[in-house]
Amino acid sequence: MSVKKMTGFGMLTALAFILSYVESILPLQFPVPGMKLGLANVVVVTALYCWGEKEALALSIIRIVLVSFTFGNMTALIYSFAGSLLSWTMMTVIKKTQWFDVTGVSIVGGIFHNVGQIIVAMILLETETLIYYLPFLMISGVVTGALIGIAGGEMAKRLKKITF
Repeated sequence: MSVKKMTGFGMLTALAFILSYVESILPLQFPVPGMKLGLANVVVVTALYCWGEKEALALSIIRIVLVSFTFGNMTALIYSFAGSLLSWTMMTVIKKTQWFDVTGVSIVGGIFHNVGQIIVAMILLETETLIYYLPFLMISGVVTGALIGIAGGEMAKRLKKITF
């Protein structure tokens, strides 16, 4: 990895960390517990399109660990990791098919992030009733995924002009 790319990676990691912090202090109330904007995912989508799958995964893991140890707890780490891993996997698969643009790929990521978290919650809490949250979380995944995809796509366009 070149020094320029490493510097850019560090800057994106810091940006993802800051966006996670900003989101944690925003006084937003959502109707479904666990629903979030996922602002830091703008950076993950940007990394996916600017650098590739491995770098996006590494950035996502580093951000989750930093944020969980700084602002969260082990439970938050488990939920975030499960959602992010499933989201990254599906975004990588869908991106390779070239069926969707950045926004479509991000929407898929938003949906599967919520699916991953619901699966983990059902396992940890030993209840299947949490499946009823899924339709609401899928709708929020579409909305936030679209917003994040638009922002990530614009950010990727601008960063590609700067050769990392």
